[in-house]
Amino acid sequence: MRRLGTGIGWRPEIADAVERMPGIDWVEVVAENVCPGHIPESLLRLRERGVTVIPHGVSLGLGGADHPDEGRLTALAERAQALGSPLVTEHIAFVRAGGALTASPRLEAGHLLPVPRTRDALDVLCENVRIAQEALPVPLALENIAALFSWPGEELTEGQFLAELVERTGVRLLIDVANLHTNHVNRGEDPAQALAALPLEAIAYVHVAGGFERDGVWHDSHAHPVPRPVLDILTGLASRLAPPGVLLERDENFPEPVELERELNAIREAVTTGRTRATEAAAGERRRPDRPAEDETATGRAAEDETATGRAAEGETGAGRAAEGETGAARAGEGKTVEGETGEGRTAEGEIGEGRTAAGETGEGRTAAGKAAGEGTAVAGAVGAGAGGVGVLARPVTGVRERLGVAQAAVLSSLVAGTPVPEGFDRVRMGVQARALAAKRAGVVAKVAPELPVILGAGYREEFLEYARQRPMGGGYRRDALDFAGHLLKLGRPGDAGARRELREWWLDRAGPAPRSQGRNLVSRMRRAVRRHHP
Repeated sequence: MRRLGTGIGWRPEIADAVERMPGIDWVEVVAENVCPGHIPESLLRLRERGVTVIPHGVSLGLGGADHPDEGRLTALAERAQALGSPLVTEHIAFVRAGGALTASPRLEAGHLLPVPRTRDALDVLCENVRIAQEALPVPLALENIAALFSWPGEELTEGQFLAELVERTGVRLLIDVANLHTNHVNRGEDPAQALAALPLEAIAYVHVAGGFERDGVWHDSHAHPVPRPVLDILTGLASRLAPPGVLLERDENFPEPVELERELNAIREAVTTGRTRATEAAAGERRRPDRPAEDETATGRAAEDETATGRAAEGETGAGRAAEGETGAARAGEGKTVEGETGEGRTAEGEIGEGRTAAGETGEGRTAAGKAAGEGTAVAGAVGAGAGGVGVLARPVTGVRERLGVAQAAVLSSLVAGTPVPEGFDRVRMGVQARALAAKRAGVVAKVAPELPVILGAGYREEFLEYARQRPMGGGYRRDALDFAGHLLKLGRPGDAGARRELREWWLDRAGPAPRSQGRNLVSRMRRAVRRHHP
């Protein structure tokens, strides 16, 4: 994995400013917002200047109960190839639930929702990640997400969940320090503990973003300045390793370019402070009189800039070595020490017998963890060519997907369809999440169909939220916009006849299998304009 440097999320609203910003080494673009055959000119110019462009997906839902959608995987692969990207990124989240797996209506969240940190959910996620790795032409990195609520009965901490995911799949990590801060405020989780548990060699890059707190809940808005606590977490991370890349995310409420440049400088300063602390700690370690000459502690290696992350940046991660033929199964045959989790959930150390093999060699040694389901456990082969996969112990997930699917459908239904909140969940936090989803839905529909707020005026938001309470989203946002307009027309809304006529024309132009003829549209618009000016 190459070193990326300092970057910023590319958005159309700030495209010109990004091109002019000094010190931008790379950009990240929302994968679903670009078309391989119609790459924005701004991105093409950046690429010509040698600026790396990485597609960041938001709709795969690898943490969901279903297998990854082939069409979405193909689309993500096409964008990586069109942009010449060294990797692609997605999220550890579920974004939809229901459907054939649970024999219930298909529901879309329109947002990234947290996966339960359980063994079942981890098994499903690992299998989905391996499927994605096989389909993608470049390595995959996954991002930890921000959450407003927690699942009851979780079995792993965030750090443990991520570490085992990496061990079992060889996937890389995109660590969002703003999301660690969000989960600290909302779920009481310690960012330092999460960072301490991570396999540093797996980190591909880091996200930094702003948010706001309301009534004791932190909202990861990507629309506010980066707060000091987030920068402090970044400094803590940088004191452990030199991040291969750090990127500023901003999705709304874009400030003047000079303010974005100030935030980028603050990010650089936070990383520099962290690296300085690492160097000072290493110098102090070397001065210790009781320190053996051959001591090669992690701190000492940090001083020589030979951290696991440094090696990962040179393409020497454990997953990379596995891709070169050093699979865990081969090393198990050589008698290397491994750790394996038996079907009963116990951890065993030492050589694995009775046909069990080891997961791939990790970045710092020859220990790995895998899950077995008793006799008949299969060894999953290396993943996709670009992914740098490892051999893993894959336990069957028959029945696990159904259990996870039912649980996720119940949660999502309570958030978007008004069904009861499942047992064990914080009802207040679930209410906060439900309102946040509806507000986001209204905002995104207003962006993909900007004519609707114009036609409905000040009543748009209230009308949409009333609609959202009755109609969960079953497709994408553009489909949602059409359904919303059709819903209003069936009810004889809006009350103003002129606005209702405008809404009907808008809906007819888009609801059919093909757009109505341009000539008819033009005549209709001219007639309406004449009537307005000459009643």
